[in-house]
Amino acid sequence: MRQAGRSLPGDVHALRVIWPFVPVVVALALFTIASVDVLSAVRAFVAGESQWSKGQKNAVMHLLRYGEDRNEADFQAYLSNIAVPMGDHRARIELDRDTPDDERARAGFLAGAIHPDDIAGIIRLYRNFRHVEEVDAAIRIWAEGDREIAALHEQAMVLRQLTAQPGCGVACTEPVLQGIVAIDARLTPLEYAFSHQLGKASRRVTQALTVGAAVVAVALLLSAILLSHRRLRLERRLREALAGSEERLQLAVGGSNDGLWDWDLHSGRLYFSPRCAQMLGFEPDALPQARETLLGLLHPADVNVLDDKLSAHLRRGEPYDAEFRLRTRGDGYLWVRARGRLVRGENGRVMRMAGSLTDISEHKRYEVQLFAEKERAQVTLQAIGDAVVTTDVWGRIESLNPAAEALTGWSEAEARGRPLEQVCALCEEGSQAPLRKLVALALQQRWPGVTALLAGRGGRTVAVKPSVALIRDRAAQAIGVVVVLHDVSQEREHAARLAHEASHDALTGLLNRTEFERRLAAAIARMQEAGGTHALMYLDLDQFKVVNDTCGHAAGDELIRQIAAIMRGQLRKGDTLARLGGDEFGILLEHCVAPDGERQAEALRRAVAGFRFTHRQRTFAVGASIGLVALDAGTGGVAEALSAADAACYVAKENGRNRVQVYHPKDSVVQARHGEMEWVSRVHAALAAGRFCLYAQEIVPLQGERRGGRHIELLLRMVDERNQLVPPMAFVPACERYNLMPMIDRWVVETAFAALARRRAEHGEHIALCAINLSASSLADVRFPAFVRDQAQRTGIALSGICFEITETAAIANLTQAAAFIEQMQRLGCVFALDDFGAGMASFTYLKHLPAAYLKIDGSFVRAMLDDPVNQVMVEVIQRIGHATGKKTIAEYVETEAMLARLRELGVDFAQGHHIAMPRPFASGLRQDPATIDGGQGQEALTPG
Repeated sequence: MRQAGRSLPGDVHALRVIWPFVPVVVALALFTIASVDVLSAVRAFVAGESQWSKGQKNAVMHLLRYGEDRNEADFQAYLSNIAVPMGDHRARIELDRDTPDDERARAGFLAGAIHPDDIAGIIRLYRNFRHVEEVDAAIRIWAEGDREIAALHEQAMVLRQLTAQPGCGVACTEPVLQGIVAIDARLTPLEYAFSHQLGKASRRVTQALTVGAAVVAVALLLSAILLSHRRLRLERRLREALAGSEERLQLAVGGSNDGLWDWDLHSGRLYFSPRCAQMLGFEPDALPQARETLLGLLHPADVNVLDDKLSAHLRRGEPYDAEFRLRTRGDGYLWVRARGRLVRGENGRVMRMAGSLTDISEHKRYEVQLFAEKERAQVTLQAIGDAVVTTDVWGRIESLNPAAEALTGWSEAEARGRPLEQVCALCEEGSQAPLRKLVALALQQRWPGVTALLAGRGGRTVAVKPSVALIRDRAAQAIGVVVVLHDVSQEREHAARLAHEASHDALTGLLNRTEFERRLAAAIARMQEAGGTHALMYLDLDQFKVVNDTCGHAAGDELIRQIAAIMRGQLRKGDTLARLGGDEFGILLEHCVAPDGERQAEALRRAVAGFRFTHRQRTFAVGASIGLVALDAGTGGVAEALSAADAACYVAKENGRNRVQVYHPKDSVVQARHGEMEWVSRVHAALAAGRFCLYAQEIVPLQGERRGGRHIELLLRMVDERNQLVPPMAFVPACERYNLMPMIDRWVVETAFAALARRRAEHGEHIALCAINLSASSLADVRFPAFVRDQAQRTGIALSGICFEITETAAIANLTQAAAFIEQMQRLGCVFALDDFGAGMASFTYLKHLPAAYLKIDGSFVRAMLDDPVNQVMVEVIQRIGHATGKKTIAEYVETEAMLARLRELGVDFAQGHHIAMPRPFASGLRQDPATIDGGQGQEALTPG
């Protein structure tokens, strides 16, 4: 305080006088920089106009030269030069927008040959001086020039098209060249006018900046004088305030309850005020004025604390605020809080340290009690299994116990201070309506008390039972809220698990007999009330006992699980599949008419028949005998329906197993067997009479132009005795069952090779790749590769243009055999495609072992991919897996342009379907379109595998 009256050092006085002029100098410098920037931008504008004019003139020159000699280099030179004014045009259009994109404008100016360092200045000039009269006039001229440039480019494109036309001579292009010359003539005065306006704008900006610099200099000088005067007046007031503060400090020290201390660091003398001695029970002058006095009174356990705080303050400048215990006159200890700071001299050297000493004993006692209570509360919360969240009355999170952290996904540190609704996002379980203002409802004692859904931070949703309680102070005023969330998801999962186990088979996860009969009874009851028809299937596995007896019950259980998975994949979403016991299954198809039920049963049978079970290097074929019953209003009940289905299944087994038997009371086994044999005789007759024919359907690329010729698939058709087409699926199952497919496969190969050779010889038609379907039987025929080679040599067909398609089911039924067959055929030059890929899903595991070149995505996925996201994902997955394994992908059943566009987006390589091309006759003289017989489903190939 005694230094207040001394004169301040000369350098401090000088600084206080000089500093007001610093802003003046800085402001002038900034103004000068801004002026230089504006003038630089104007210069850049002029340079840009020069590049614009040069580019336009050179473009016209090269364009006229191109019109005369039609040299491609001249047209490319035109494009290079016209890019300069067109780039400036794009930049101007972008800068005229309400919210321009500087990067796009910059890209335009770069294309306009503007130096990168000048672009920022041009943009600033355009924005800030757009409405200056000369600049605005220049920009209008620029816009008019851009319109002429656009017209010039349009004429250039017309000229380009004319020169590309055969027979277009000088007379043909002369009007266009004259138009180009006219445009150039209109552009020349615009360029002069633009330069003139820029010159006027430059001179006006220069004058404005000169006047502005003078005005700013005078204004800033006056401001500096005013600031200096105010600074001197403020300094005088501060000296007066300092004197008053010193007086108030002296009065405050006398009346303060804190003690003061002052430590001289050079002499080591430590001064204690009388209040310090009084707090410790000593007389005012009883404490020696030395540092050793403090050390002698200090509690031994607090010596390190004091040293650490003091060292941190002296060495690192950290605030000095220490709590420690001092011995009192009665040999007790008093908790005190010491705060202080360093005092430096005029030369900046540390001279002393001074501060205060406060009695905090009462505070410490409360702190110990509070800590004990808090510790008890924390231990209690840690032990509670429910989530406990506390908030203040404004709904801000104060604490979360570990259970709440795990449930919400928020740590206590992250959640503290956040709104309750953000950390605990609750909604009503039924209506999904969010529960808002939870704390307000609790304060009003209007908590809804409903089960809610908690959306955790990680996306997990948990069902909870919330409850709340108010936290009150001594005056019974609410100071917070406790929210307890009881997780009821485990209880529900346990109940759901018990319910599931009571109604499902433990081995397969399918419904058990009890639940199946309950659903069947309910379906029959609904049908009798509302009408309609259902279909009931009773399925018994063939050859299951062979697997069970040969490989053991574990292998039998695994077979049951795999068969159950295959059947799940064949049924509709609303169909009911159950395991009735052993190897018997029940299927309920609700709202299914008899024909649809038969088709579904046959598809299910084919899926099971095409499956091959492998156990310890042994492969087993498993069939399915299916009894099918149509349920209508006359059906008696569950027992009658199951009995009829069981009887039909028995008939199927008696008739050779692995078949579907539709239940009719008057049907006989002989009649059913005769029907199958009739197909066998009809197939033989058709082959003998030449009533089999081949159709071809185009396969087109989606990711580029077709190269090397057409890509087709050959489709088998049969003509019956009335000259009507018979769809393949009408006779192929019988051919497969009675082993006729190898004969048909050979007929197809022989006929296809002969037709390919004839088309090439007679019409010069080049087919790059011809896809031919093969059955599973031909895969096992060791003589088939030699037959294919002989046919190729006889007809002169290159096998590199032949692609054999095999279904994924046939391929994975005997993976080793299929891989060996494919490799043997590939050595002959053939390529392979896996047909109906993805239908069974098992092929993903074996795909890398099958050296196929193409994957044909199963048509069921493609048909429904625009309506079913799952099917679309399946298409995308198959496409990605195919590319990952080096295979091309082909999508079947492409029936709309939307399908085609989506497949192209997904990266599928090829497409096939009626939208692209209908199947057309390829071999034999069939005159009827196949769509009249098979509904246009030309995708059905030779065999389903």
